[in-house]
This record gives sequence, C-alpha cells and structure tokens, in this order.
Amino acid sequence: LESSLLTQPWASVCFGESAFLAKACFRDTGYILLISDLSGVWYESADAEAVGQRSKELNKRLTVHVSSFLHHLCKLMCPLLAGQPDATTSFSCHHTAGGLSLHVKSELSGLPFYWDFHCCPAPMEMVSCHLVRPLIRISLALQYQVQELTSLLLQKDAEIEDYRESGAALSRDRLRTEPFQEKTFQQNFMAEVRSSASPPSC
Repeated sequence: LESSLLTQPWASVCFGESAFLAKACFRDTGYILLISDLSGVWYESADAEAVGQRSKELNKRLTVHVSSFLHHLCKLMCPLLAGQPDATTSFSCHHTAGGLSLHVKSELSGLPFYWDFHCCPAPMEMVSCHLVRPLIRISLALQYQVQELTSLLLQKDAEIEDYRESGAALSRDRLRTEPFQEKTFQQNFMAEVRSSASPPSC
C-alpha cells in the first residue's frame, strides 16, 4: 500500500474548518492515508482485519463484507481528493493526544455510515519519501529551469540589442520589451514565494 501511495498526488482538502494536504490509497486488503497541515504529518495504515473490527464498533446495523466497507470509503475519499466532494458526506477532524482523528459521516445501503481515521505522527522515513525528497527534487529542477530561462532571456536581449545597433526597428511599437533584469526578477520571485508559503486554505 505504501509503495502505491507514492504514486498518488497530494490534494488540497478541507475537513471542517481545517485545511490540509492529503493523499490516500485503498485496496481490498486495507488502506493507507497520509495527511499534513505543513506543520505536522500524520498517517493511518489499516488492514482488512482492523477495518472489519472498527466497522463493527461504528456501524452495528451494517453487516456488509469488509471489502464493501473499503470500497465505500474509497468512494467517499477519492472524490474529495479530486476536488469534487459529495455534499451528502461530512468530514470533521480534531487533534488528539499525539495524533489526528478524522471523522466521516455518510450513508451505505440506506443506513447511516460512520468512520474514524485514527492518524498518528508519520515516521521520518515516510515524511522524507512523500514530502522532503519530492520537494527537494522539484526545487532543484525548478532552479535549473530558471537558470536555463535566464540564460536564454539574456541571450535574446543581446540578440535584440545587436539588431537595434544594426538599424533594425520594430514594425509595431507595442511589441517593444524592456531588457531582462535578473536581480530584480530574483527579488520579486523570492518575495512571491515567501507570501505563498502558507498552509492551504479552505
């Protein structure tokens, strides 16, 4: 399940009034959920046996097979992670002692359906695999891309200046551009990054 979770994208979601980043993977054998508010990272991994036991505690009137519970949980969570939450399903969460609890309320076979995800702090290796390493790789790739684009823009400016010195003129003045200022661009870019470096909002 965890290896499959690596291929899942992060999604911005709201549980009640709280905003998070989350990803999940559901199978007939269980599920794994990873959630972060950019200050902490929590997860829950539950096999079929654990799901069956919890379903008996929370949904005493439902007697469907464990795989049906897992399939239903997937149907509730996947649209939410895809940005298309079901209006008939409610989510709420609260911090517990050393963890995070996510409560789900919906329906299954015409009966009320309840589920609680009991998330504990994610181990450092999991945080590294799913957040730190991908973010570093993306950061390095973007830095390289910016360097390449900066070099290309400076070359284009030198080419345009050469044309101007040779007597070339624009046929349409609205196409005129100012020379690229690398230092100004970097300052503006970093200011924008700092202003956007906050948890997702609902």
